[in-house]
Amino acid sequence: MKKITKKQPWKYLFWLGPFLFMVGFTTGLVSGSWGIIPLAFIIPGIAIVIFWIVWQSQQSRWWASRSTQAGTNALIATVAVLIILGLINFLSDRYQLRQDLTETQLFTLAPQSQELVRRLPQPVKIWVFDVTQNPQDRELLENYRRQSSKFQFEYIDPQTRPGIAEKFGVKDYGEVYLESGNNRQLVQNVNINERLSEIRLTNRLQQLTGSTVVKAYFLQGHGERPFTGGEGGISQAIQGLTDKGYTVEPLNLVEKPQVPEDAAVLVVAGAKRGLFDAEVKALQDYLNRGGNLLLMIDPDTDPKLNSLLQEWGVRLDNRLAVDVSGAGVGLGPAAPIINEYGQHPITKDFGNGISFYRLARPIEITSVAGVQSTPLLRTKPYPNTWAESDLQSEKLEFNPDKDLKGPLTLGVALTRKLPAISNPTPIPATTPSPLPPPTIQSQASPTPTATTTPSPTTQSQATPATEDKSEQTSKESRLVVFGNSDFATDGLFQQQLNGDVFLNSVTWLSQQDQQPLSIRPKEPRNRRITLSTSQANVLTLSSLLFLPVLGFLTAAFMWWRRR
Repeated sequence: MKKITKKQPWKYLFWLGPFLFMVGFTTGLVSGSWGIIPLAFIIPGIAIVIFWIVWQSQQSRWWASRSTQAGTNALIATVAVLIILGLINFLSDRYQLRQDLTETQLFTLAPQSQELVRRLPQPVKIWVFDVTQNPQDRELLENYRRQSSKFQFEYIDPQTRPGIAEKFGVKDYGEVYLESGNNRQLVQNVNINERLSEIRLTNRLQQLTGSTVVKAYFLQGHGERPFTGGEGGISQAIQGLTDKGYTVEPLNLVEKPQVPEDAAVLVVAGAKRGLFDAEVKALQDYLNRGGNLLLMIDPDTDPKLNSLLQEWGVRLDNRLAVDVSGAGVGLGPAAPIINEYGQHPITKDFGNGISFYRLARPIEITSVAGVQSTPLLRTKPYPNTWAESDLQSEKLEFNPDKDLKGPLTLGVALTRKLPAISNPTPIPATTPSPLPPPTIQSQASPTPTATTTPSPTTQSQATPATEDKSEQTSKESRLVVFGNSDFATDGLFQQQLNGDVFLNSVTWLSQQDQQPLSIRPKEPRNRRITLSTSQANVLTLSSLLFLPVLGFLTAAFMWWRRR
């Protein structure tokens, strides 16, 4: 008994160590400061625990006992589990793994949005002036912020912070503004029926962060696709370019015999009649000085552009592309379905996505020195596709003598480096030299132009020649040709990847390489079920009456069987 009584104080001394440690840890955690007071409890607590362990190891051989070993193993296993859980927590917070199982990837940003946010040149901030924070809108903004630390957002109540609301000129709840530096732009108004749109936000980001105004001209006067809406119009394509920050204008080369200098890209969308020779010459001159041209030429038309296309190694086939594999989705044989794309920035990230082209003509490509070509759209191989020569026959059959077996090329992208100036050495004279002596004049031709004194005209042309040379060697002209223009018309533009093919082509042609080119953001699809009154009544009766009665009858039958 005396021995036990003697050891009793040391036994209770052990519990003083953990107590002091917890007091100090709690004090520092609550105060947020790990100063003298928390450390004054933590350090003695740790020292007491260490002293008690050392003392116990000297007084007895409890380290070697079976219970100590079992307790130690349990303690090590517990600590290991806690460490593993902590590492999993750390890694999950540092590297987030998210899987979006929705049909249209509703909770995942489109590749275009991701690339744009990752390449933001300067910080941007979204201001949402609303009282409530919609979970769907906040989740979208969180997805943007995960891509880059330069993207931030904040919800503001206009009543509690009227200064900020007045700064942005807020007039109503739900207004969303984008701010970058001194630039501010209204994105949209959100309400119960309209939530924050990824399409609008991405387009506004691209417009606000862009430094130049890009002009896209559309050739007119030859039966091209009209700007207005309706069947055959391209108003949706025009709106898509406007949303991406382009300035779109029509161009008539009969009235203006030269393509404007500020034209980043010129589009010929489905010309039905031939161009004048002077117009074709204007297009050739535009390409020769570094222009960019998009040609969408339908079958059974001749815009008289063969001389231009021949310089690039492109020939338009007069036959019609046929694809018999589209019958299962409601498309006729004259609407080839494309899910194979070339390796090019225009078709980046398309994968096995689908685009289709009603009434398309094949394109043949031949090698031309200085021109680099990349097929963009390739049809399926024969016997699914071929180029049909007999357009009057009601029954489509492959004729080996006249038709062309697939796969067919329906779109191609080409680049050509601008040639260097033949005389790169500029005229060194920058100031007029003195008049030559009379003896030299008597040996020269009596005409005034024979003098070596540089004229102002010669001097003014010397320096620009050198500047042009430096610009041309670093630039290139680009050309994209499609054997169809119907895919960019209203109604078809927003189906599958048709609109992406058009918009990405214009973006690549305009040489705005800093802009992302992958798939545009998609709006969520409406999957709500609309029931009539009779259907709603049937659903109510089946759930509240029929199913419970069926369950009751089944239970009664089972009871009767076991009785």
